[in-house]
Amino acid sequence: MKLVLTRHGHVEGINPERFRGRTDLPLTELGRGQAKAVAARIAALWTPAAIYTSPMRRCVATGDAIAETCGAERHLLEDLNDLDYGLWQWETYEAIARAWPVQFAAWKSTPHLIRFPDGDSLQDLVARTANAVRFVLSRHASETVVLVGHDSVNRALLLQLLDQPLSAYWRLAQAPCALNEIDIVDGVIRVQRINDTSHLT
Repeated sequence: MKLVLTRHGHVEGINPERFRGRTDLPLTELGRGQAKAVAARIAALWTPAAIYTSPMRRCVATGDAIAETCGAERHLLEDLNDLDYGLWQWETYEAIARAWPVQFAAWKSTPHLIRFPDGDSLQDLVARTANAVRFVLSRHASETVVLVGHDSVNRALLLQLLDQPLSAYWRLAQAPCALNEIDIVDGVIRVQRINDTSHLT
């Protein structure tokens, strides 16, 4: 099986950085262009059997571009949904650093040890994304499947596939519409590429 993992295209709230999470944002014009570019790259390299996306609009729109270009069906997968940031939802990093300095510092230095106020922890996210992989493996054991997730979702998935601790969360970059390629053959996992953005230059 081949997993092709990508992140949604550009949205508002990336710069300056906000805790986007469950805020249901549309793609910007830049994001729509990125979605078309990653769709063309995927179609040139692979023939996906299916595309699964987070239910957030930004992922659905990115998945629709891929599905249309590749001639595959797009499905929603709730377990690919973004982190629930609770009380931090849609706040800027700057505002949270002022209002919650200890917790914000912990998020940046020990992300595996915090829970967002009234929201998720990374352990919650890992459990959900593991369910997503199990679901896809059970239905597409020998096919190519595209997953369209979020920055945090993709980091959580990659950490599990690389057998790395949650404390390494910040060591993986996930740019909008970057490509990650993972082969799973006879239970052996091989990560072939991470955060490839060459199609966006």
